[in-house]
Amino acid sequence: MKNFTNRVAVITGGASGFGREFALIGARLGMKLVLADVQQDALDRVKAELEALGAEVLAVRCDVRHANEIQALADATMARFGAVHLLFNNAGVGSGGLVWENTQADWEWVLGVNLWGVIHGVRIFTPLMLACAKSDPDYEGHIVNTASMAGLLNAPTMGVYNVSKHAVVSLTESLYQDLRLVDAPISASVLCPYFVPTGISQSHRNRPDDVAMSARPTVSQLAAQAMSDKAVNSGKVTAAEVAEMTFAAIGSDQFYVYSHPQALGHVQKRMEDIITQTNPGDPYAGAEHVRDMLQAKLKAGA
Repeated sequence: MKNFTNRVAVITGGASGFGREFALIGARLGMKLVLADVQQDALDRVKAELEALGAEVLAVRCDVRHANEIQALADATMARFGAVHLLFNNAGVGSGGLVWENTQADWEWVLGVNLWGVIHGVRIFTPLMLACAKSDPDYEGHIVNTASMAGLLNAPTMGVYNVSKHAVVSLTESLYQDLRLVDAPISASVLCPYFVPTGISQSHRNRPDDVAMSARPTVSQLAAQAMSDKAVNSGKVTAAEVAEMTFAAIGSDQFYVYSHPQALGHVQKRMEDIITQTNPGDPYAGAEHVRDMLQAKLKAGA
């Protein structure tokens, strides 16, 4: 995708973090913007911010877990702008703890946002984009799904999040191949950030009542939350920088987008373990103090 001016971008999780930064770049490039988020006050602030920059903005409160709300988002987009060219399935939440301690509500919330949100986005918007391509000989389209380096690795006390993000990587690779198979003028990328300062570690602030925590957090969940807060907040690569990387990838039709390519050595080691049928290695190799600290917290709380 080379031309962005007057094209339409739909961004879920658009009120903060990567979503807001995607929107700011889109505004700078002269795009028409559709923002979806569950946090109405943040959505209103970003809409005003973008409109002050001269962008045309449609802001829709949307819980991506629900297909009917994604369908309503698509309908509103077509009614306002008549096309979709760039789709960011970006909404995401985080939750941790020992994997057997995650409740059904934990799984429903994280998979609902991180995976089903992307599934609904792909299922509902891709046919719309294909239809737009049929009516426009100059059509260019692109879909970006936000996964994580956790979609390529499996750190402990992140099981529910890991599962959701591995599925997004798989879904996006399949989407890329399917679009190629039918010669669509639409491509796809998967964004795999590592620890970047965004609101992801505090995503429980928007956790809906229907999947609310039913008990006090366990020791492992508290430990995972503390580690996540520290890792995310100490990140040196900014969300704005990741957004720039992502738009560069869209322009060059690059599929994998990494905020921290230096972490790929861990991915390579994991792949080697799979190929050689070696048991999974120590995810804290080279950072044993982190593992020791986590183990100490779990033992102290046992």
